Amino acid sequence: MKLLLSLIILFFACATVAKKDILHPEGKTISERFSLPEGFTRTKGDSFAIFLRAFPVKENGAKVYLYNGEEKNNQGVVAAVLDIDIGTKDLQQCADGVMRLRAEYLYKNKLYDKIHFNFTNGFNAEYSKWRQGYRIAIKGNSTSWYKTVEADNSIATFKKYLEMVFSYAGTLSLSKELKSIPLSDIEAGDVFIHGGSPGHAVIVMDVAQDATGKKIFMIAQSYMPAQNIHVLINQYYKDNSPWYDLSNSDKLYSPEWTFEKSELKRFGE
Repeated sequence: MKLLLSLIILFFACATVAKKDILHPEGKTISERFSLPEGFTRTKGDSFAIFLRAFPVKENGAKVYLYNGEEKNNQGVVAAVLDIDIGTKDLQQCADGVMRLRAEYLYKNKLYDKIHFNFTNGFNAEYSKWRQGYRIAIKGNSTSWYKTVEADNSIATFKKYLEMVFSYAGTLSLSKELKSIPLSDIEAGDVFIHGGSPGHAVIVMDVAQDATGKKIFMIAQSYMPAQNIHVLINQYYKDNSPWYDLSNSDKLYSPEWTFEKSELKRFGE
């Protein structure tokens, strides 16, 4: 009986240690805050993946706030909060959070010509034209460019561009813009997205792989109303949270949306 009790205590002690090993409260970035389950190593990824893994996070335990300063109702889904502003308008919602991270990566690397997103009506909002001083006129179903100011690629002008994109793009347009990929090819920067009204999107922040080729990943989202972008817990496998493993599932059960595996997509050029 004593032996059995000792084994039970040892089991739970080990489980507790394994769980604590994943979370490092002092970590300042995604990769510093969350380590890997035993047997996994991070995949190489591209420069966007590296950007996301190195993205700064707020202090451990930070809350998610809405654009108006109120707290998000469901704080229990939050593993970490990304250290990036959300503005004061109800604009940076789910697809917008994904587009924000993509645009920030391209802007930081001065890849201005690659910053472009389609509006729901199909109009291609190119940042390269916006920074040249053009603005977008919308009249009914008609959308067009017009020249109005001097060229400017300041951060303030960049954020005005993003506000315009967030106002007229969403999950429906972004899902059509992205390219479908198989789950076996998943990398940081990919997006699980269901286009529609309602729809939802989460971005893959990090990916790791074991010796057998099995991959695990973590995801982040914004939501409605507009709110801080945050890494999501894995509510069904808490010991390895926030890592997800879809090797035995046809669906991604995130805390606030369920995606099909076929809804995994990737940004193009």
